[in-house]
Amino acid sequence: MKQGDTLTLGSYSLKMMSMREASGPNYRAVVADMELSQDGRVIKIMRPEKRSYFSSQMPMTEAAIDPGVTRDIYVSIGEVLDDGAWSVRAQIKPFVDWIWAGCLLMAIGGLLALSDRRYRQRARTAAQSSAMQGAKA
Repeated sequence: MKQGDTLTLGSYSLKMMSMREASGPNYRAVVADMELSQDGRVIKIMRPEKRSYFSSQMPMTEAAIDPGVTRDIYVSIGEVLDDGAWSVRAQIKPFVDWIWAGCLLMAIGGLLALSDRRYRQRARTAAQSSAMQGAKA
């Protein structure tokens, strides 16, 4: 994508507004300012980065994420191409946050199973029978 290019992503459109350089405490970066819109309404300005850290020669990509209840939108920039355009990866990931809801549901199920009185009674009975066997010996 070049400045002014628009990418259609499902019902969303992503427009590259500008590319600029920025610096952080231990890196230099190229930042893309991209406008995410749906039905002509701007939802968010996304700013994915391509960072070069001073301590390493490996460039790192910082994705811009627009989280939602039923979907997350990820945008990252890659390398600059021969014609001055940038490679851009944009993805819609449905129900990513629901993974955490599933983990929470499993944890609640485990706690609910631990609260069952039958498990505590079996442990108490087993402890009493081993104590009685120790007393007989």
